[in-house]
Amino acid sequence: MQLYPKEITKKIDDIMNETFLKACRGEKTNYTPIWMMRQAGRYLPEYQKVRGNVTFLELCKSPELCVEVTLQPIDLLNMDAAILFSDILILMEAMGATLEFHEGVGPVFPKTFRDEESVDRLRVPDPDDTTPFVMETIRLLRKELKVPLIGFAGAPFTCATYLIEGGSSKVFWETKKMMFTSPELFHKLMDKITESTILYLQAQARAGAQALQIFDSWAGILAPCDFSVFALPYVQKIIKSLQQFDIPIIYFANNGATLLDLSVTSGADVIGLDWRINIGDAVKRVGKKAVQGNIDPFALLLPKDALRERIGRLLDDAKDAHGHIFNLGHGIHQFTPPEQARIAVDAVHELSGR
Repeated sequence: MQLYPKEITKKIDDIMNETFLKACRGEKTNYTPIWMMRQAGRYLPEYQKVRGNVTFLELCKSPELCVEVTLQPIDLLNMDAAILFSDILILMEAMGATLEFHEGVGPVFPKTFRDEESVDRLRVPDPDDTTPFVMETIRLLRKELKVPLIGFAGAPFTCATYLIEGGSSKVFWETKKMMFTSPELFHKLMDKITESTILYLQAQARAGAQALQIFDSWAGILAPCDFSVFALPYVQKIIKSLQQFDIPIIYFANNGATLLDLSVTSGADVIGLDWRINIGDAVKRVGKKAVQGNIDPFALLLPKDALRERIGRLLDDAKDAHGHIFNLGHGIHQFTPPEQARIAVDAVHELSGR
């Protein structure tokens, strides 16, 4: 579906900084592009000002406000890509799960999904009907941005853990209990989330997202043999369904160093890395795929010279990558001083451009 008339699309593309997209495709770039997971968020005073007037869910469902906070790190910090402001669990709400966000706790599902009846209640929604605010945010952002826009969704395994546990967890007892004692029910839940995610990401691509990232925040709790059965096949199915759009797909399995060889088989164009693996070692293992990462988010707290030195080492370690997008190994922490993020952005641009 053509979002804009061709002449408008061409005009937008002509003025866009495509360094991020080139790196995703493994093409030569003049410098290493950088963006940061959770870059539009609580560490920015400008975000806090917007957030002070609305709840988190109200913010996620207000396209004009989502556009404002998505643009903040681009305008303030000179990031090379924007990521849609939303939450991976918005889709779970659209599927029929009651979603709440509690201060100091995070996302909560008061009614869990641990039996056949509850799983049957979940629907596979039409994203244009149930999450129109997401698609409208994308369309509005494409009119404003001069850097590429990343859409996203949670990976089915990660989303399933929230539905089963009722929120975040440390040991994932209920999730693994279902996997090992009721595998048919677990796969049924995963099938539903997967079908919903396919429709959701396809809708984002039609609306104008120029890359898509799949966040598997809890993949690292799985042994490789279980990851290959209970998580990876669903990611592969999603990525295969997105090939028709010819846009880069990023797969990020948090705490996934032990899953790296399997993650490479996901079909993603870019493999996201956390900080628990040397990026040079990862580059050797992923082959002809781009990598994204992978500095420890807390390393942003280093003094300026030490931070620049660390960034320089990481860039050097990644020099043989088929393509490299500089990022954190996870989301930027809410207490990170914005100036430290700006030091990192400037250092990546300067040091990689030499």
